[in-house]
Amino acid sequence: MEDFLLANEPNVRLAFFLGIFAIMALWEVFAPRRDLSVSRRIRWTNNLGIVFLNTAVLRVVIPTAAVGLALFAEENSWGLLNQLDLLGWQEFVVAVLILDFSIYLQHVLFHAVPLFWRLHRMHHADLDFDVTTGARFHPVEIILSMIIKLMVVAALGPSAIAVLVFEIVLNGTAMFNHSNVRIPLGLDRLLRLFVVTPDMHRVHHSVIPDEANSNYGFNVPWWDRLFGTYRAQPCEGHEGMTIGIDQFREPRELWLDRMLFQPLRKKVGNYPINQHKTDD
Repeated sequence: MEDFLLANEPNVRLAFFLGIFAIMALWEVFAPRRDLSVSRRIRWTNNLGIVFLNTAVLRVVIPTAAVGLALFAEENSWGLLNQLDLLGWQEFVVAVLILDFSIYLQHVLFHAVPLFWRLHRMHHADLDFDVTTGARFHPVEIILSMIIKLMVVAALGPSAIAVLVFEIVLNGTAMFNHSNVRIPLGLDRLLRLFVVTPDMHRVHHSVIPDEANSNYGFNVPWWDRLFGTYRAQPCEGHEGMTIGIDQFREPRELWLDRMLFQPLRKKVGNYPINQHKTDD
């Protein structure tokens, strides 16, 4: 099974993406958490357009995938885990947790450094919050994220199957926790002990900077709780909260051309961590 997954990595990842996307999209239709403020046709066309663009850019700029680098590292005994005598399941668990922690730290970094925030704010500038928001990232941020991931893989030396599973899970949880789906409150309280739920991550997309600078986790909620960045609920409630950032409120900003040039437009604003409030 492991050999089959690794040999068919692109098709396996695509199958999981399409399957999870379809499930979450249908869930949003039949049990939405909030009413959408902008036409789904406009948002989905442009948000999915950026997904296709990012995929093409990555294949050209960084053709080496993280799974391929993990195989190379294993063959050449690169990385910490290749120097330790761990059982297979132990290495797998440690690798997935460290990779997840690196994503948490990267996310904090993109909120802490004003230059990186200019790239990351495109993700936050979506005026609604649904399954397509989870894949709405600027191409330059995608490239930087991949470079960081490759550096972590080279230093850590995880198994290729651990990297593949992590990438599939990360992609799936990003769609899940960005989805506009209604989950019973009691079940949500239980789930967020183990996984980042849509209600937990929606707080991170609040227009209020203090709320946007919380709940950075994508997969597990433990890093936010451990490092004091966890916020249980938005102050205005999930139905009453405003999604997005205050600099880009016009629906025209949701179009692909505006998204691509957004990092070059307007001032940084007051969303980066510890940034003093500025005028637009």
